[in-house]
Amino acid sequence: MPTVPPHRFSVAPMMDWTDRHCRAFHRHLTGRALLYTEMVTADAVRLGDRARLLGFSADEHPVALQLGGSDPAAMAEAARIAEGFGYDEVNVNVGCPSDRVQSGRFGACLMREPELVGRVVAAMRAAVSIPVTVKCRIGVDDQDPGPALDALVDAVAGAGCDSVIVHARKAWLQGLSPKENRDVPPLDYGRVDALKAARPDLVVVLNGGLQDLDAAEAALDRGLDGVMLGRVAYQTPWLLADVDRRFFGAPASHPDRHTVVEAMADYAARMRRDHGTPVKSIARHMLGLFQGLPGARAWRRHLAETMPDPDAGPEILVDAAARVAPQRRAAA
Repeated sequence: MPTVPPHRFSVAPMMDWTDRHCRAFHRHLTGRALLYTEMVTADAVRLGDRARLLGFSADEHPVALQLGGSDPAAMAEAARIAEGFGYDEVNVNVGCPSDRVQSGRFGACLMREPELVGRVVAAMRAAVSIPVTVKCRIGVDDQDPGPALDALVDAVAGAGCDSVIVHARKAWLQGLSPKENRDVPPLDYGRVDALKAARPDLVVVLNGGLQDLDAAEAALDRGLDGVMLGRVAYQTPWLLADVDRRFFGAPASHPDRHTVVEAMADYAARMRRDHGTPVKSIARHMLGLFQGLPGARAWRRHLAETMPDPDAGPEILVDAAARVAPQRRAAA
């Protein structure tokens, strides 16, 4: 079977969520999905603590770094640094609507400046050999999603970007919070489908409102090249355990949840020993692992009560999992 590209299924970049510990956890559930970092600004990459901001484990591949910025030279330098760290892709954030991001002149407000985004992409493409991709909205505020999205995509494609991830909603830069911008503007999957029909030369990945793997597969059946899931993958992470089989044609591994907990306890022990990482930094990403099973509430409660203790060790993960009865493996 031909190799299936990782963008066929990806987990979205999510601030405060998709850090290296979250990605390590998700990688125990899916070996093939493309994982994204939280957004990191170009200036933070250039001037900040690179080991802390960019460090990741080889086990996380394939993994992409999302960058925020609008200065072509700074974004190109940040992309070079990312490539040096071993990232498989760099992604330009043209979708985040927060006030802080707008004040830095990046994120969704760049939907109004497609030519600038094109210059950013061109500079990054000239600086690195890894893919440069763009994540955007279908428009902002009162923009018509037809010409707005076309203008952005034409600009970045002309600069050498061959893959775009489209959150199928507008972003409202005033009047809605970032949280509201993830839910209130209506979804328009038809606009993304139309983009793919008009630009068969581009990889078009759909993001926004996909609540389960069935909905994700339906998007692929319509001709889109990939899907990106965000909050649902974070809050109910066990759905990732079926991604390799359903989206990549790989053998079903179906790891046992308790085995995943044991592996993450070992990971937490290494992180604590080598980096002084508190177990809370790891356990917080795992609260939804047993979602929907008897004992899930007891699992969450035990972690919530124990992980704030700075002296808590990785054994709290195993202790919490003991409150959930092991599930009998389903027949293949």
